[in-house]
Amino acid sequence: MAPRASWKGFLTVGALSCAVGLYAAASTSERISLHMLSRKSGHRLRRQYVDEETGKPVENDDQVRGYEVSKGEYITIEPEEAAAVLPDNDKTISIDAFLPCDGIDTVYLDRPYFLAPVDEAAAEVFDLLKRGMAAQKVAALGEALLFRRVRKLLIRPSGESGALLASTLSFDYEVRSAEEAFAEVPDVKITGEMRELATHIIKTKAGKFDPEAYQDRYETALAELVRAKMEGKPLPKAAPRKEEKVVDLLAALRASAKASGGDGAGKKASAKAGKAAAKAPAKKPDAKPAAARKSTRKAS
Repeated sequence: MAPRASWKGFLTVGALSCAVGLYAAASTSERISLHMLSRKSGHRLRRQYVDEETGKPVENDDQVRGYEVSKGEYITIEPEEAAAVLPDNDKTISIDAFLPCDGIDTVYLDRPYFLAPVDEAAAEVFDLLKRGMAAQKVAALGEALLFRRVRKLLIRPSGESGALLASTLSFDYEVRSAEEAFAEVPDVKITGEMRELATHIIKTKAGKFDPEAYQDRYETALAELVRAKMEGKPLPKAAPRKEEKVVDLLAALRASAKASGGDGAGKKASAKAGKAAAKAPAKKPDAKPAAARKSTRKAS
């Protein structure tokens, strides 16, 4: 069964125009869905809005959205009032500019869709645009009214089934600054030896992305649990997680380089590390008992 388009309209670039559809490129419909039930009756439950003061249910016709202007004080926004401030929905994705495919930081990418022509009449113009973008290695920046919001779209050649990949973009105010996340991260001085060892380890682990090699372990475990309950078998249990010891990063890198038969930078760095360790004075043993060390770590 062919997927149903999430949105249909027209893609316009100057005088060029063609009918297109947006098809969700990612879906959670295949995930196991669990419903809320009454433990006593086994009947399915449904959500209900209640007045937080009276505790009484509020029917759909009496529900309205509102904006809190101060604690406990709201202004209501009627559906027709919200619809009136939206621009006219002309069902058009208008292309504003073309830019290099890597011209937008990936942190702004939101939800992916496949963009494809909806009929044979649009296929020729669509194919012309797609081939031109692929040849120039550019992406298109467009705008459209999607799902009651004006959204920016980044449209790129996908190389799959003759479709373009259209990703909605987050607005600038929605994307947090990296400086906020790293504000309290201290500056660390990394020695040349550690950089060489880290580079060597990364090279030994070089690979490529294969989505089929990755599994949703929670979904798999949940499926096994449901199957066991349906068949009346003992319930599966998760394997106990191994406790990992806190190790010295430099020592771990040295050990990994040695285990992988390190050569080049790895051997050179290991030789330097050995000389440095020989020159360094021996550390005094920790006089604290094990219990005291554990409590110290917890307190920190």
